[in-house]
Amino acid sequence: MKVIELLVSRRDNWRELEMLCQQWDAPLAQRPGAERVTRFAYLYRAACADLALADAYHLPPATVEYLHQLVGRAHNQMYRGRGFDFAAWLPEMLGALPRRLLHDNSLRLAFVIFWGMFIATGLLAYFSPAVADRVLGKDMVTGMEHMYDKPIEGRDADESTAMAGFYTYNNPGIGLQCFAYGLLLGIGGLFITISNAAILGAVFGHMAAVPQSANFFHFVTAHGPFELSAVVLASGAGMRLGFSIVDTHGWRRGASLRRAARDAVPSICASIVLFALAALIEAFVSPSALPYWSKAAVAIVSTLLMLFFLLALGHSRRTDLATG
Repeated sequence: MKVIELLVSRRDNWRELEMLCQQWDAPLAQRPGAERVTRFAYLYRAACADLALADAYHLPPATVEYLHQLVGRAHNQMYRGRGFDFAAWLPEMLGALPRRLLHDNSLRLAFVIFWGMFIATGLLAYFSPAVADRVLGKDMVTGMEHMYDKPIEGRDADESTAMAGFYTYNNPGIGLQCFAYGLLLGIGGLFITISNAAILGAVFGHMAAVPQSANFFHFVTAHGPFELSAVVLASGAGMRLGFSIVDTHGWRRGASLRRAARDAVPSICASIVLFALAALIEAFVSPSALPYWSKAAVAIVSTLLMLFFLLALGHSRRTDLATG
């Protein structure tokens, strides 16, 4: 059979592929079933082959152009990006995620390591100024003391708005760093968690022992719970990915990593939300002239909200969860 006769015999396939593209382009089109997707993929591959033949044998330009448009349209249908489905993510973030976090061994490990190192370094820095100098460096210690020399008396609204943008941009980067380091077989996640905990613990411990302690805690109390919890959450999500490469539970390493990523991505999203909330509090509440008890109340409410999210929602329904 000649090439032109072969292509003419395939016109029914082209029309069917075009009809499927039109149906799936509709705004309210239903998601196709597996059988129709398989048929669409077959027709798409066949149209690609037909276009190659038509182009190679210099068929009429109108036919070649038609096939170009058909293949391009089908390609966009096959590989088009999916919009963000808020309706699907709401039950994920408020239902599946807290249950998963409650049983996540990686998060438990991150929690124990972070707070264990934070408290240990804080106590050492409180009783020995040399510890803070060694962990933070003399210049940073001096800068911290100078920063909190004066009482917290509030600041201009425009400056607070600018700082909100800075904190919102900068703080999630800390979480993403903790998350990314976790990919180094989990060891990188352990290292960055220990490093952050030691630095923060040294800051809190040293500042608690100096005359500027009241000013320091007047500033950090309100946003501290969200920010520190976000660091732990990001570290746990990263270590979950890293450990999935080491302990695959019988899966191939790539499949194990993809499986862990489906659980870790919502966790890092929750961490970024906590960082963003902490940034807003740090920009507008922490530097304000509000009395300390009001900032302590913000910290207490923040902690209760996180406990409700993790414990109340986490125990809302028992499910079988992977806790690698």
